[in-house]
Amino acid sequence: MLTTLKNAFKIREIRNKIIFTFLMLVIIRIGSQIPIPGVNREFFANWFAQQTGGAFSFFDAVTGGSFVNMSILALNINPYITSSIIVQLLTIAIPALEEMQRDGDDGRKKIVAITRYVTVALALIQATAMAVGFGRQGLLTEYNALNVITAVVAMTAGSSLMMWVGERITEHGVGNGISIVLVINIISRLPADFRSLYEQFVSGKAPATAILSAAIILAIILAMVVLVIILNDGIRKIPVQYAKKMQGRRAVGGNSSNIPLRVNTSGVMPVIFAQSILQLPIIITSFVQKSDGAWGEFLKYLNASNWCVPGQPKYTIGMIVYIGLLIFFAYFYTSITFNPIMIADNLKKQGGFVPGIRPGAPTSEYLNRILNYVVFIGAVGLIIISILPYIFSGVFGANVSFGGTSLIIIVSVVLETIQQIESQMLVRNYKGFLE
Repeated sequence: MLTTLKNAFKIREIRNKIIFTFLMLVIIRIGSQIPIPGVNREFFANWFAQQTGGAFSFFDAVTGGSFVNMSILALNINPYITSSIIVQLLTIAIPALEEMQRDGDDGRKKIVAITRYVTVALALIQATAMAVGFGRQGLLTEYNALNVITAVVAMTAGSSLMMWVGERITEHGVGNGISIVLVINIISRLPADFRSLYEQFVSGKAPATAILSAAIILAIILAMVVLVIILNDGIRKIPVQYAKKMQGRRAVGGNSSNIPLRVNTSGVMPVIFAQSILQLPIIITSFVQKSDGAWGEFLKYLNASNWCVPGQPKYTIGMIVYIGLLIFFAYFYTSITFNPIMIADNLKKQGGFVPGIRPGAPTSEYLNRILNYVVFIGAVGLIIISILPYIFSGVFGANVSFGGTSLIIIVSVVLETIQQIESQMLVRNYKGFLE
């Protein structure tokens, strides 16, 4: 990876793209420290410190601390991610959107425009809910119309700015801009998390205990990173053979290829969906401040901080529900992004077939059967990566904002960005050779 970056900086065009990306990220980190006018930042910091569990920890991680700081980028890139998911799901349900997606570049531009409008709308709704809900509790120095409007406009504009920066990075920088922004936010919280782990398990301990604790922590993190890399790069290749055709007096075709099925077909989306469903009741309850009685007991099952705690094992039922949701969404998301019937139909039209399988419906059934096995293996990998931090936190009391989801995002985006840089270097070398 270091060799790739070193060689990339030797090429002026790629070097300029990397520098542009870096400058955009600097702007994001500066914006994360600018407070919203009229906001009492101490109130929100104290309120956040009293929240136990992961309902807001992951949200704080993906916003790079701007949420806790109540900066103008408090909502960060989250409305855009949510709107992208909504539009992607609606593409399956609404024929007009599905037609746009198939309509080449013009259709994709229309979908991008719709995603932008939905992003602004979601940011406006979330900003209003936060300004009104928290404003009455003391978030605003003075709860009046001017301060509420100012907070709403600032957070909405900040979210729109993040969307714009992400798109500019995609266009003029390296990698996928939205993913790069998400990764830099998560990475910005890692030093504080590592400091927390050091103070809790290493600092003040006997030398032997401190060395052993540090070694165990590093081993767990390294093992999870390796597992994420294996899960991200794992591919099941299905061989495809193309029949020979006569063109004039020559026989053409007869080539062999393969259909690559990724083990982690759905990426990090099942984890995000599952976490969102479990955390939604907790977040809503935090706004209305009604968490007593049977409802409060129910929320404890959804609260990740109560999972795997030796003194209260009953709340680990919530983790079992979480695992079930991960498996469900792994299959669900794969089903809407990979269509075996369409692939089998395209193979049949192109004269391709899977050796030993008849074209058409038998090929579709075969692909679906193999896909189910592959998705299950990917779901098991996601489960291991996702629950290990919760087990470590519950048993040992480690309180950090990053977890399996963060590692999946970081590793996947870093690998994808490096591959894009390598491909750009390869294209540039080909251009030089042709010239």
